[in-house]
Amino acid sequence: MFVSVEKLLDGLRSIPEEKFTCDNVYRFLSENPVDTDSISKYFFWSENFYTRNLIYKDERFEVMAICWEKGQISRIHNHWDQKCWMMVTTGKLRGQNFKVLDIDEKKGFCKLAETDQFDLSDCLAAKVELEEPIHQVLNLPEFDERAVSLHIYSKPYDKCLSYCRDTDTFKEVSLCYTSIDGKLCDGIKL
Repeated sequence: MFVSVEKLLDGLRSIPEEKFTCDNVYRFLSENPVDTDSISKYFFWSENFYTRNLIYKDERFEVMAICWEKGQISRIHNHWDQKCWMMVTTGKLRGQNFKVLDIDEKKGFCKLAETDQFDLSDCLAAKVELEEPIHQVLNLPEFDERAVSLHIYSKPYDKCLSYCRDTDTFKEVSLCYTSIDGKLCDGIKL
């Protein structure tokens, strides 16, 4: 049975702080797949980049709809030591995890290796493991469709580390929203 995003938010807010753990939130999301129609007002698409559309944010967590055109991928990134869960409400996405083989933080050097990968569709929930937080999300061309993923981050954050495997480097990058509460942010051109 699918739930509205409002019911999902009510449920997330009702989880006590001490129980807002990776496993408990993962279980809650698995038991409460979101009705796609209830988040459709947050869908904004761009041929140039995937879009980050804020649905809800408080001091404890934020919920975002991320819209992916065919073939769009994220940078390889981390979540700044925060917890993350996701479910794909529309289409299909692949998650690719990485481990650090070698790092020199002073030089911005980081050599990564691929580890496990997983495909998500049909509102299946997933979580980013804090032990292996570096990953990438891909809407592969062979999936041949748009995708929408619902992401929950705890705590909210506005920067992360982005990794480049071609140069074995990493750097801190700022994050921004495409839309907030169903309205495009100032200066955003799709």
